[in-house]
Amino acid sequence: MREVLPKLCGADIELGNFILGLQRPNGTGELASRALLREIHARYSNSDPLEPSNPRTPKPSSPRAPEPFLCRSNPQDWGRKFLSSNGGCAYIDLDHLELCIPEVISAYDHVAAWHAMLRIARDALRAANARLRDGMSIQVLVNNSDGRGNAYGSHLNFLVSRRAWDNLFERKMHHLLYLASYQVSSIVFTGQGKVGAENGAPPVAFQLSQRADFFETLTGMQTTFRRPIVNSRDEPLCGHGRITPAAGPPAAGAPTVGARLHCIFFDNTLCQVASLLKVGVMQLILTLLEAERVNPDLILDDPVDAVWRWSHDPVLRARARTVAGRRLTAVEMQLLFLEEAQRFAAEGRYDGIVPRAGEILALWEDTLLKLKAGDVSALASRLDWVLKFRILQRVLLKRSDLTWASPEIKHLDHLYGSLDEENGLYWAYEKLGVTEQVVPAARIEHFVHEPPEDTRAWTRAMMLRMGGQAVHDVDWDRIKFRQTGRRYWPVVRTLHLANPLEFTRAATENAIRKATSLDEILDELEASEPDVDAMPTLYDARG
Repeated sequence: MREVLPKLCGADIELGNFILGLQRPNGTGELASRALLREIHARYSNSDPLEPSNPRTPKPSSPRAPEPFLCRSNPQDWGRKFLSSNGGCAYIDLDHLELCIPEVISAYDHVAAWHAMLRIARDALRAANARLRDGMSIQVLVNNSDGRGNAYGSHLNFLVSRRAWDNLFERKMHHLLYLASYQVSSIVFTGQGKVGAENGAPPVAFQLSQRADFFETLTGMQTTFRRPIVNSRDEPLCGHGRITPAAGPPAAGAPTVGARLHCIFFDNTLCQVASLLKVGVMQLILTLLEAERVNPDLILDDPVDAVWRWSHDPVLRARARTVAGRRLTAVEMQLLFLEEAQRFAAEGRYDGIVPRAGEILALWEDTLLKLKAGDVSALASRLDWVLKFRILQRVLLKRSDLTWASPEIKHLDHLYGSLDEENGLYWAYEKLGVTEQVVPAARIEHFVHEPPEDTRAWTRAMMLRMGGQAVHDVDWDRIKFRQTGRRYWPVVRTLHLANPLEFTRAATENAIRKATSLDEILDELEASEPDVDAMPTLYDARG
């Protein structure tokens, strides 16, 4: 039996942001993103220990400040803030606000956590706009392209075994090609849709994917230039030790070294079904790869060419060649991947690895069959690109003076993903009950204020609440606490959260609740501790 791990998922997702009514030579993204991050930090950090988190009211300030606060430094990544509310985080990447969900195991929880982070960002948007002068407002777009040649990412991160990662990038090229072929053909349900083409791609009125035009190579570590379909960045974020799943079949219970697959391919999606399938089906495919169940007949001859070809064809008739010589549409190729996953499921191989795999498979199959039949009326409730396409088509039918090249149509393209509930087209259709919901609103609201209970995110959030000002440094797999020790010498202790499948609520809640101090909690959780007895001696010897 091959090494397999539950397909824990994280996400780091950039948003478009700018200030309407303000002109700056280099744009207003820097000001907008920093204003938003300030409000998120003020409202969703350092809540009361173990109690449900609620948005905090920031310190009193002028309700109409002349401009957002300024920051002269401009590194690529800036100001990462881990949230004590739900264990996720927010930061700024190249002047874009970036939202990171807390780690989840279930694709359904991913949908809820993703929409919860959007609610957090919307709360910050309202607060930041309340500080601006009249005539100015911050705009936030949940998309991946500004229409002017710039793309920003929607990244997913999956826990896989180190063996599977090595197979992909160091040992078995057909595994990499298999994954690339799946991702490329998946745009039929993961694309948000976009008006026009960019990055030197051939002109097109409307295409399936926001990101497709920006993929120029098969694989690589880079994310901001010559973007690869399969990203090879190797940052485990789970230490370098062996991970033992808490549950699952015997093969899943054996310790194995974990790795992180950093996936930069997909679009931002707002429709819940599209978001569910984007994560859930990827979990199914990665489990196949981990078990080394790779069908070489499902490998594209040229994935880079195929993603452009399929994205530029919203009627889904374009074909791409496989290495076996077949010419397939994207939907036909997806149906073949579905058959592989169904056979695997019939053997019980997803049990304990992908939660609710049967439901994901059924929804995947139903969606593909509707795509094959051209059942647009049913798909508009599930898939962003179909919903957007129908909205824009209706406008064009009513306005004979407009074409796909009209600026008004591109403006509506952007408004589809506006975070503002009053202007965002997606939110309007959601309120009308047009879009299909796969998670209840209460579950989304829960993840605004609380972390997932079945991953290390729960302990991270609780320790951020308990630690308060003692929290010195935070990353996904550790938290450092700085306190005053003997003779006022600073003492730094590190809580290592290397195993993302441990440090769940069930594992740590009792220890946290019964402790009377932060040190007691750290003792119970076996945090590392420096040799504090030697420190005063060293200090005294230096004078």
